[in-house]
Amino acid sequence: MMFRRFVASLLALFALLAPLRAEPIVHAHPALWHVKGPMGEVYLLGSIHLLPKTIDWRTPAINAAIAHSDVFVFEVSADEKAQAEIRDLIATLGALPPGQSLRASLPSAVQADFDAAIADAHLPLQMVDREKPWLVSLQLLVAEGTAKHYSPDAGVDHAVMTIANKRHKPMRYFETVEQQLRLLASGDEKLQLQEFVSDLKDYRKSDDDLASLIDAWSKGEADKLAKLMNEELADQPEAKKALLTDRSARWALQIETMLREKHTFFITVGAGHLAGSDGVPALLRKAGYKVEGP
Repeated sequence: MMFRRFVASLLALFALLAPLRAEPIVHAHPALWHVKGPMGEVYLLGSIHLLPKTIDWRTPAINAAIAHSDVFVFEVSADEKAQAEIRDLIATLGALPPGQSLRASLPSAVQADFDAAIADAHLPLQMVDREKPWLVSLQLLVAEGTAKHYSPDAGVDHAVMTIANKRHKPMRYFETVEQQLRLLASGDEKLQLQEFVSDLKDYRKSDDDLASLIDAWSKGEADKLAKLMNEELADQPEAKKALLTDRSARWALQIETMLREKHTFFITVGAGHLAGSDGVPALLRKAGYKVEGP
């Protein structure tokens, strides 16, 4: 289940992993939506969860929306309690049964690729050898992002959370850490192993998986971003339904409830959830709300 570009751009759990280094600035202009309801209003901003620290996306419109908002909403919490929970869940969901070895389960021709990738990522072999493919692939993806100067603590959700914390604003979440982690850990184990083998062959050899998504996001090109997402999951309709379509539909219903509250909400979720005909803005338009934005 390691559709690498898709996972890296959508899953906020990256914000709970490794903080990296800072660099100079390039300006971006991501899309921002505004929705008014019977009592409340909502701003919607798409996040890329791994970004270079070279990108400044704080446009005047986004800054004004943040200043105007009194409740901040994210996919999942990233506080200390959440970090402790993810460690416990990884120990449960990410560990192979006792006595099993990930390396030994790989085809012999791929074991050298495994050794090289683990060494390149500076991961402890004895530890990852006891972990399931989805978890090791996730760690390799973060390591690869580090080498390309992407950082979870440069992600939009992380930055907006920091602002909300500093301003002592209440925060809400669409999902729990467990719900989001189980999305990664679920699926056929044989298929996970096959995809892990494929990831190993491409590790540090493929083009930049996130560059095209970040380019579309930074220019506010929601239609192009939706096209890229659809291409990424064209041959995996079940994964698209579980990771993207179903979640967007659930969140749109939760937003409809928020719009009946006397608050201004600033909502930050993975950019793929806001793009295309199945995205949250489109779903809210279909439900009869006036949605301002691209």
